[in-house]
Amino acid sequence: MKYDIIIVGGGIIGLTTAYTILKEKPDTKLLILEKEPHVAQHQTGRNSGVIHSGIYYKPGSQKAITCRGGIRLLMDFCHTYAIPTEICGKVIIAVDESELPGLHDLYERGKANGIGNLSLIDSPQLKELEPCTTGLKAIHCPETGIVDYTHVANALKNEISTLGGDIIFSANVENIQTNTHETVVFTSSGEFTCRTLINCGGLYSDKIAEMNTAEIDMKIIPFRGEYYSLKPESRYLVKNLIYPVPDPRFPFLGVHFTRRINGEIEAGPNAVLAFAREGYTKSTLNFTELFETLTYPAFWKMVKPYWRTGLGEMVRSFSKKAFVNALQKLIPDITADDLIPGGSGVRAQALANTGQLLDDFYIIQHEHTIHVLNAPSPAATASFAIAREIVGYL
Repeated sequence: MKYDIIIVGGGIIGLTTAYTILKEKPDTKLLILEKEPHVAQHQTGRNSGVIHSGIYYKPGSQKAITCRGGIRLLMDFCHTYAIPTEICGKVIIAVDESELPGLHDLYERGKANGIGNLSLIDSPQLKELEPCTTGLKAIHCPETGIVDYTHVANALKNEISTLGGDIIFSANVENIQTNTHETVVFTSSGEFTCRTLINCGGLYSDKIAEMNTAEIDMKIIPFRGEYYSLKPESRYLVKNLIYPVPDPRFPFLGVHFTRRINGEIEAGPNAVLAFAREGYTKSTLNFTELFETLTYPAFWKMVKPYWRTGLGEMVRSFSKKAFVNALQKLIPDITADDLIPGGSGVRAQALANTGQLLDDFYIIQHEHTIHVLNAPSPAATASFAIAREIVGYL
C-alpha cells in the first residue's frame, strides 16, 4: 500500500500533524500507524490535562514559541469541536526565602514570553485565590487552563478520517527501509510504502529513528510520574492549579495539585526511573529496556551529580508519608487520609550522549524522514504549533 506520507504514532503530535497536513494539502494520501488499538494510550492520555501558559520555558526556545502559539490553535480546535476547556489560572508558590530568586526569575521569564496579566502576589493575596495554601509569595498566572487531551485526540482522529486520512491500529513498526525514492515500513499488520515518513513514536521514537538512521545522539529514558487523587470530600482544599517553584536543574515541575476538567483533583507527580518504557507500575519490568538504560554511559553521567534527588523521588514513590510531606509544603492541612491512589504516566525524556537531559523539543530530518525525538511537556499544549513546524519540513 503506497502513501505520500506515513506518520508513526497516534498520540497528539502524530494526530495534529496529520490533521494539519490534510487541512493544508487535502490531496495528500496519508496514513497513521498506531501500535495500540486506540489513539492516545500513552503520554497523551496519561498527562495532567493542563493547558500550559509557557512561563517555564527559556525565551526564544521551541518550547516557549510553540507553547505560546499552540494555545490559540488548541483553543480554536476545542471550540470548533465543542471540547470542554477552562482557563482557570494557576499559582506558583515560594514557601521559603531560598525559593524567592527562582520565583522572580520565573516571573521575568513569563513576561519575556508574552504571558498576559501575570502578577507577583503576597501571602494574603494568595489566600484569596487558594485559601488552604501557605507561602511567602507567589506568581498568579491566569492564562493556564485545563482540558481532556484524550477527548482532543479522539476528535482529531474523527476529523482525520473525514478529511480522507487512514489510521491503522495494532500496527507495531518492526523495521524501516529507505532508498532513493521511497521508504518501506514493515509492521505487524503488513508493509506500507511512502515518500515521507514522520516519526512521532513518543516512548519509542529513538528506536524507530535507529531503524532509519545511525545518526542518533540521544536515547529515550522513561521517567514514571505517579499521582494520588483527592477524595471527593477533600477537594475543597484546591480551587484550581497549585505548583511549587521548580528546581531549574531538571525538566520536572515538582509535586503539585491539578484540578481536572471533570472536577477531580490530582496530586503529584513524582519522577522516578521506570523499569520499562511503558512501565506504569512499580512492578512492570522489561529486562531488555532496563539493561539498555543502565548500560547507556550518559545515564550514569546524569545520575552522578543528582543521585540524592533521585533517591528522594524513589522514597516518595514507595512512601505515602513522604509524598504527603512534599504536598504539605503547599497545603499544610492535607493528610494521608485525604488521598487515594491515582493514575500514572511515563515521560519520554531524551538524554543526550553527553549526559544532559534535553530541555527543548528535538526534531531532526534524515533523507525522506522526520523524527520527533524529544516532545515532553508542554507538547500537548503546543501540539498544533509543533505540527506546523513539522509541515514546514515537507
